[in-house]
Amino acid sequence: MSATFDQELEDRLVRYTAIDSQSNEDSTTSPSTTIQFDMLRLLEAELVEIGAHNVELTDYGVVLATIPGTVSGPTIGFLAHVDTAPQYNATRVKPRVIRGYNGGEITYPDAPNLILSPDEFPYLAEKVGQDIVTASGTTLLGADDKAGVAIIMTAARHMLTNPDVPHGPIRIAFTPDEEIGRGVCTELPKDFAADFAYTFDGQAIGEIEYESFSADAAIVIIKGVSIHPGLATGKMVSAIQLASKVITTLPQATMTPDTTADRDGFIHSTEMCGDAAEMKIKFILRDFERDGLAQKGQLLEKVCAAVQASEPRCKITCTIKPQYRNMRYWLENDMAPVHLACDAALAQGINPVSVPIRGGTDGSRLTELGVPTPNLFTGMQNIHGPLEWISVQDMAKATELCISISRFAVRPQQ
Repeated sequence: MSATFDQELEDRLVRYTAIDSQSNEDSTTSPSTTIQFDMLRLLEAELVEIGAHNVELTDYGVVLATIPGTVSGPTIGFLAHVDTAPQYNATRVKPRVIRGYNGGEITYPDAPNLILSPDEFPYLAEKVGQDIVTASGTTLLGADDKAGVAIIMTAARHMLTNPDVPHGPIRIAFTPDEEIGRGVCTELPKDFAADFAYTFDGQAIGEIEYESFSADAAIVIIKGVSIHPGLATGKMVSAIQLASKVITTLPQATMTPDTTADRDGFIHSTEMCGDAAEMKIKFILRDFERDGLAQKGQLLEKVCAAVQASEPRCKITCTIKPQYRNMRYWLENDMAPVHLACDAALAQGINPVSVPIRGGTDGSRLTELGVPTPNLFTGMQNIHGPLEWISVQDMAKATELCISISRFAVRPQQ
């Protein structure tokens, strides 16, 4: 079946990734950027074109649609997000397709010194003969998560044009702002109206994930004392120096993203800006357990308090806000959606692999709000940077899984 999907998936991914849709965590609107509407309105129109029912773009920026069931069964939801990560350039993406990958190094037309090597990334070595999509070297690709969008759209078109495929009602949701932790509005579970759902936002073939980080965000504001440097003796308090002290007082050899793996969490400073008068530092806090997450927040607060105490003329505030929680806390009470996806994968000859996600998905928040939502593979690799790539054939396997899950959900029980 997969060969029939390859060209459509390639066409969709190339079309979608060329559209700028980066989110912005500093914005207070929903979606956080107006450019995300370029993707959302396109998908709204494409869903209408392929014959989906109940197509709508909500006032909080989610495209919803229905594929009517061909038989009775549970209502299953499939989700992907349209925004791309703010951490790297995603403007004027130029996707390109490397057909029949030969197994060697991949170079980039707009960044001659950039190399994607199978020696450094062994998963690439497994894709000899497949069609690889990358960007041109100066931007990320945006397969995270436009690959998921292409997969769901391709599966939706297939089910709509093949009414002999047995499946219950299917709900589709394309969300904004997942990359900044704001993809799931509190209204979405009710509007989505799915019994359970799946995000297509994972990586290597076989990944069926039901455990994610728990996440908080923190903002530290440091206000110093500003004065002309020529008159500063005994008077100036540099917010820049105090911000540097906060960073260097936090763990450096442990508890950072580059020094942790597996089930270890971290404290990560994502942005620092300002001047000698006032500095702002943004942090993300991650851990798989609630206690571990709370401890990281307490550590950051203690460091800020210690730096404040060292210079009483400054003012330091530390504000911590929750983002999402480990989906395992809810899914472990009802693993039926996970087992269904594993059975559907095995039927395709795919070995399911469930490892903790060192990140989060819209499914993390949606599960917390009452809609069990594991995460499924798309094939995307090296996300959020210029070496991002994906195999079209991996995407085809994910499309088959989407259809297979829909069929397995209505099969007669043994």
